[in-house]
Amino acid sequence: KEEIKNDYSKNENNFYIITTQSSSGFIKDDIKTIFLADWEVFGRKRKKIRKIPKVNRNLIEVFVDLNVGDYAVHVNYGIGRYLGLTRKMSNGKEKDYITLEYAKGDKLYIPVEQMNFVQKYISGQGESPKLTLLGGSSWDKIKSKAREDALATARELIKLYAIRSNIRGNVYGTDTQWQDDFEASFNYEETADQLRAINDIKEDMESGKMMDRLICGDVGFGKTEVAFRAIFKAIMAGKQCAMLCPTTILSHQHYNNAKSRFEDFPIRIEVLNRFVTSRQAKRNKELLKNGSCDLIVGTHMLLSKDIEFKNLGLIVIDEEQRFGVKHKEALKRLRLETDVLTLSATPIPRTLNMALTGIRDISIIETPPLNRIPVKTFVTEFSEDAVVNAIERELKREGQIFYLYNRIDTIESFALMIKKLCPKARICVAHGRMTGSQLEKIMEDFINYKYDILVSTTIIENGIDIPNANTILIDNANKLGLSELYQLRGRVGRSDREAYAYMFYPSDLALTEVAYKRLEAISEHTDLGAGFKIAMRDLEIRGAGNILGKEQSGMIYQVGYELYTQMLEEAANEYKGEIKEVTFDTVIDLKHNLFIPDSYISDSKEKISAYKLIMRSQSNEDIDYARDFIIDKYGKLPKELEDILDIARIKVILKRVRILSVIEGQYNIYIKLDKHSKIDTDKVINLINTSNSGVYFDKDNLNQLIVPVIYEKENDLDWKLEKIKNIILQIEGDLNSKNNEEDKEKNNKMSIAEANLKNNKNSKKRTFSRKTPKLIKLNKNK
Repeated sequence: KEEIKNDYSKNENNFYIITTQSSSGFIKDDIKTIFLADWEVFGRKRKKIRKIPKVNRNLIEVFVDLNVGDYAVHVNYGIGRYLGLTRKMSNGKEKDYITLEYAKGDKLYIPVEQMNFVQKYISGQGESPKLTLLGGSSWDKIKSKAREDALATARELIKLYAIRSNIRGNVYGTDTQWQDDFEASFNYEETADQLRAINDIKEDMESGKMMDRLICGDVGFGKTEVAFRAIFKAIMAGKQCAMLCPTTILSHQHYNNAKSRFEDFPIRIEVLNRFVTSRQAKRNKELLKNGSCDLIVGTHMLLSKDIEFKNLGLIVIDEEQRFGVKHKEALKRLRLETDVLTLSATPIPRTLNMALTGIRDISIIETPPLNRIPVKTFVTEFSEDAVVNAIERELKREGQIFYLYNRIDTIESFALMIKKLCPKARICVAHGRMTGSQLEKIMEDFINYKYDILVSTTIIENGIDIPNANTILIDNANKLGLSELYQLRGRVGRSDREAYAYMFYPSDLALTEVAYKRLEAISEHTDLGAGFKIAMRDLEIRGAGNILGKEQSGMIYQVGYELYTQMLEEAANEYKGEIKEVTFDTVIDLKHNLFIPDSYISDSKEKISAYKLIMRSQSNEDIDYARDFIIDKYGKLPKELEDILDIARIKVILKRVRILSVIEGQYNIYIKLDKHSKIDTDKVINLINTSNSGVYFDKDNLNQLIVPVIYEKENDLDWKLEKIKNIILQIEGDLNSKNNEEDKEKNNKMSIAEANLKNNKNSKKRTFSRKTPKLIKLNKNK
């Protein structure tokens, strides 16, 4: 304090800048000084640079749940019915097994460490599949046909990739100082998903390729901010941008948000929708033509033939599935001319399918905003008592209500009926036949709390953001699509107040199977960030559609959507000259207890989710993410779960080197290699000839190494994992070497089997070799 006082006395202006840590300013009376934090002067806080974790996860698997009774696909055995988790004793050790039932009641028990081979069956046709008969060759024949089909489809995909790569897009430079200032002015803390999506977009824009990226995230999860940053980057490069919205109300909301967000920067923003007069529309079109307008926000009016841009660089499409066929054709043309960014909470099956098969790029935002609460959803028969109870509950806490009634001709009489049921409520009506000024006035009055209930058609599906409205009632919900129901439910629950959604169907009507599945899906997926799961269920119910002008639905039905997609990726890799099997996984089976204690996670569905999160990890970074997530959700890890994480870490190494299996027998551990295993044969021979290694070839299987287990270490999992790890690291090929290609060629010329034969002349005889245990099928009688 004395030092500061002395320094200040030398300063004529009595003004100093000090670098230190302080959350806010304060006054020090004794030295007559006011201290101000930087954010109090400049109006915003300097944000910490955050590392964005890269999590390699299978998109389909992450967003589908495997429930008891669901159909599941085992990559090697075919389609069965999932019966749940079973804990069984094996070689004196307890393990959790995934239980699948096949044709004729045969059962297959899959250890959880091999669960990567199991996928939920999604047909894209909504039909129940035929269970596979275990022990026959039918499944191999089906897979073979599916691979042939995938190869044919991959040829078309490669053509599309080539077309896209040959079309040069706009090349944007690195971020400017203004870009940094714009991003720093965001009032909220970005989620890791948002930052990842932003990075994906910037990489696209700076690479010079034609961008066609889908951003999938729930309502209110920050898709708009991601789009605004892409727009700002394009405008800073001298390009014009357009933001296309399916409804007038949504376009008006985006326009107001953009004006507010960009107000500190010299960016001109205009709007084109039916709220705008013809005179204003004409002026805005002229501004676009001469380049004076940087960003235009509007409805399908932006796709009119009389719209001309001077230098269009980027178009952002919000909820593309809400546009008609004619408008989608215009959007197809735009994709060949400019960069496109599509935002959606629940992409339609075709759009989702194109993203999952790699035709379009995709980024997922699944992290909810702070303090967001899931919407309580009720699917029930319509009754006046249920309506009155729902409305009165909301009115008691001084909230507002949406009532969706999707028939314009009778909407006024329906509103009168609601008025009779709830005479104290102030009610207004909104629908698409109203003039722009009428609709704007009603929405403004509702936002300003002049009405309690808004009876409306589906025009409120997109864009209405009213935090005080936290109850929605939907009439004839059975007639609406799954994504529509999800979007409508998203109109409430946009604050930290608990929200309610009531979905009514007529009491005197028998629901169709499709309607029943939709209502079941919307009631099941109430958790935050369920939009992608809803989209996957929609794909399951409605079908994948025609991807490339030919029907793949037959083969998708035969093997399931996820396995077909993986085969498609493998086929594309093959055409590119890459050896990369997406379905490849290492079988690891060690004598050790392997289960999550019921005292830690009691629900079997949550256990499956935890196992999936761990075992599907592709890197140590993924495993660290899984570990932190599980600790955050369930608390300190028990020893059993720490062991599972250790096995997952060794599995990452085994998969990297392409080891087929590591199986522990009675006395030995058997390491089986693949013809594409990334090993150095000279290193293998050196290891075997090392006197203290204990490793030798299996004379009955030329591509297999045997590692004797020391009796004292029989129950020591850490010792076994460390032993396996050291062996693999000693024989792994130098993948980063400059002579890598030569190494590959050398390894191709001399397989591990040949190295075995070469070494056999000099190797010592072992008297305790064992044959590799064979995998057996467990049926209902064994």
